[in-house]
Amino acid sequence: MIVTVLSALAEPTRLGAMRLLADGSGHCVCELMRKLGATQSRMSRHMQVLKQAGLVVDRRDAQWVRYRINPDLPPPLSRLLDAALSAEEVPA
Repeated sequence: MIVTVLSALAEPTRLGAMRLLADGSGHCVCELMRKLGATQSRMSRHMQVLKQAGLVVDRRDAQWVRYRINPDLPPPLSRLLDAALSAEEVPA
């Protein structure tokens, strides 16, 4: 599971999405794509990867699907996510 989580967080758009979700509220794909400059299909795919890794949960709200950070993350994964979200980007 740890490899799946690390792999999901290693992609810049997904890490950016997690940073936006860290405010604790639910966000729809349309909000995330606008803020991250991604297309709808690309953003939806990124959110699916994060969901499969167990990092986010979704909830249908009429025609929208809202995502938020999984509140039931095991403590080690929660600490890992906190570290990833607080880390500065290192230039390649």
